[in-house]
This record gives sequence, C-alpha cells and structure tokens, in this order.
Amino acid sequence: MPIRWRLTLFIALAIGAILLILGMTLYFLLRDALLSNVEDTARGRAESAARSIRSGETLKADDVEELTLDGVFVIVRDGEGRVLTETIDLPSEGGAGDPVWRRVLDSGEPASGTAGFSGEEPDYIYAVPVDPPQGRARVVEAGKSYEAALEGVEAVGVVLAAGIGGAFVLSIGGAYLLARAALRPVEAVTAAAREMGEGDLARRLPVENPKDEIGSLATIINGLLARLEAAFRRREEALSRQRRFAADASHELRTPLTSISGHARMLAEWALAGDKETARRSVEAIRREAARMRVLVESLLTLTRGDEGAPLQVGLYDLGALAKEAAETAAAGAEVSVEFVPPEHEILATFDRERVLQVASILLDNAVKYTPEGGGVTVRVEEDDSVSLVVSDTGVGIPEVQLPLVFERFYRTDAARAEEGAGLGLSIARQIAEAHGGAVTVRSEVGVGSTFKLQLPGQKADSQTKEQG
Repeated sequence: MPIRWRLTLFIALAIGAILLILGMTLYFLLRDALLSNVEDTARGRAESAARSIRSGETLKADDVEELTLDGVFVIVRDGEGRVLTETIDLPSEGGAGDPVWRRVLDSGEPASGTAGFSGEEPDYIYAVPVDPPQGRARVVEAGKSYEAALEGVEAVGVVLAAGIGGAFVLSIGGAYLLARAALRPVEAVTAAAREMGEGDLARRLPVENPKDEIGSLATIINGLLARLEAAFRRREEALSRQRRFAADASHELRTPLTSISGHARMLAEWALAGDKETARRSVEAIRREAARMRVLVESLLTLTRGDEGAPLQVGLYDLGALAKEAAETAAAGAEVSVEFVPPEHEILATFDRERVLQVASILLDNAVKYTPEGGGVTVRVEEDDSVSLVVSDTGVGIPEVQLPLVFERFYRTDAARAEEGAGLGLSIARQIAEAHGGAVTVRSEVGVGSTFKLQLPGQKADSQTKEQG
C-alpha cells in the first residue's frame, strides 16, 4: 500500500477513534444526566409529599397538582400496602406487586426501584416512610417515567452518530489532502531522481523547505550527488589520461622498435655477409634504440609506482648538500657552466633523498640540454615557509602558452622535438614533489631562460605542526 494511503488510513482511524470516544463519553454523560434528572425529580416530590403528611396536613388538590407536574405521579399507602391516595390509574391489584413500598415498610428507610404503573415503561419509583400524627398513611411513593428521557437520549445518540459518521468521512478527505501535501516534496524528489541518468549528475533535487526532514534529506542527497559528480569527473579525467598515456607510450615505443626491427632485418638479409661497416652501424643503432627503450620503460615504471603510491623512504637531510651533489654530477661533461650557490647555513628538510635527488637531476638535465653553448645554469637553495631547490638557466625559454603543459606526460615543446627524450622527466619530477606534499613550478621567458623551483615542506614548519598537534 502506498505511504499516502497508509498515512490517510492511520490519520482517519486515529481521528475516528477520538471522535468515537468523545461521542460515547458525551452520550453516556448526557444519558446519566437525563436519567438522574428523572430520579431527582421523583425523589424531591416524594420527600415533599412526605413532609406534608408528617406535619398532619392532608394533600389538597393544589398540592397534588403541584406534586404531579412534569409527569410525576404520587401514591400514598397504608401499613398493609393499600392505596390511600393516587394520582395515576393503577392496575386492579393496586400495585401490590411493587416491591419498593414493601422494602420501605420492612426497613423503615427510603427505597427506590422501577415499576410499570404509567404504561410508559419503565417508571422510576422513590418511596419514603411516613408516620403522621393521625391517619393511616405509612408510605409515600413518587414516580416518573424514563421514557421521555430515553427518547431524548436516543435523539442525541442519533445526532452524535450522524455527526461522528460525517466527521469521520471528512477526516478521511482531510487526511488524504494532508498526506498529499506532506508527501508532495517527496514526489518532487522522486520525479527528479527518476529523470536523472548516469550522465545527468549535474542536476539537483528540489528543496522546498531545507529546515524540515524531507528538505534535509534532499540537501544530503544533493551533497552526495555533488560528490558523485566530482568522483565521476575525476574518473573520466583519469581514464582520459590513461588513454592518452597508453597512446603516447605506444607511439614512443613504436619508433625504437621500428628502428630495431629494420636494422635486424637488414643484418639478417645481407649486411652481416656483405658489408661489415653497415653491419657495425646497424648493431650500434640497435644498441642505441634498446637503451632508449630501457630509459623509457624505466620512466614508465617510475610513473606507475608513483601513481600506485609507492612508499617514501623519508629522513632528515640537508637540501643544500643534495643540491651541490646534483650540480657536480650535471657539470661533469656538460658544455655549459653549472654553478652551485651555497646557502649561508645548513637547510634541513624531511624527504626521500633518492627521489629528491632524481628530481634535481631531471631539472638540471633539462637546463643543460636546452641551454646553448656558452650559457650557464645556476643551482641554489632557499628557505622561507618551505624549502626550495631552484634551477635557473639562460636557455631558449618556454612560450607562456606552453608553461601549463610542460609537466604533462610525453609533452615536449617545439624547441625540444629534435632532442632526445620521451617528455616524462618533468612529469616524474612533479609526481615526486606532490608525493612529498610539495610542488614544482616554472617561470620562463623565451630567449632569456627558465627557472624551475622544487618546493618541499621545511623542517621548521614541520616542527611547528608537531608542537601544535
């Protein structure tokens, strides 16, 4: 059963039960009040008649008329139960079967009960003992029929039943409208959610009242949709990068494989037997291309390990000493000058020494490679909120539009296309820096040179963080 009908049924039944309880309570209270009024009236007239008889007075016509107002009848009996005075036509036996007056004579105390004197059953009878100074009267009975009161009660019962029935029908309609109004936001949310597809995560559920439960639920679902949208976007970006990476890797591997295959075929077909110089050059070409493939594969493996979150072997090291070592290595055999500017004091930082040394070597290798003969490369270490290794050169520079792309995998600027390399070095450098919680940035001007900066969390900042923790 739908929630709307369940709510309607529950609300209607609850209201119906309340109306029924209130109606029955009112009915029985009114019934008791009307019947009590009959009994009180009969009791009062009996006691009034008894007082008159005890005082020695006889019941006069005016007294009898007053006592019998509102349908009340009065009967006076002697000690044997014979009727002395009556204001109603009694049966032939004079009401001898009425047990009320007998109890009064036996106990000497007032008594009450019911009888059928008036023909409008039942009649309420109240009897009082009397002992007048003269006369034979011993019991005074006053009675009144319940019929009028019961008819009034019945009429009220019919009205109450009709009212309760009508109110119950109205409560069903009101409950249905209330349930529909309460569930309208749910229906809107359901309709919006039904229209959403996997590629439609940018849509959001309507929130009519963010302060109620349904509005709060819709707000939470919208937050979940936002996170899902971001996750799907990241997934698509990752898949796109993977596809691009696979295509670029295939392209980079195809060139040396084609060269190796061609030279091997040439050696197999004629070079080994007929031309030793050509065979020697082919062997050198195969070795050269194999070495190129090895470097490419190692770079790919490095990137893959970084993507998988390979653990870092971190320790506390002097970044200046590492920069000096990388500069000395790059200077050996370089056709440009490589200068290391030593810092004024030891600069400590927590990092994986081998990985950071690899980044420094990549930055220096690029600087040396793209700096013309006679130019220079400078290496220095800086310290502020973080520690930085800075490599500056006087090379060809990088166009501004290409700066955001230099860290992409397999990307090479126009000036680098004639050079060796697969375009993975700066991608590896950025990956290692980000694994340390740092970054690699670049500033460049065409014809002037470039400056690459490796930033790492400093020892001072790290210590403050631990103290605050």
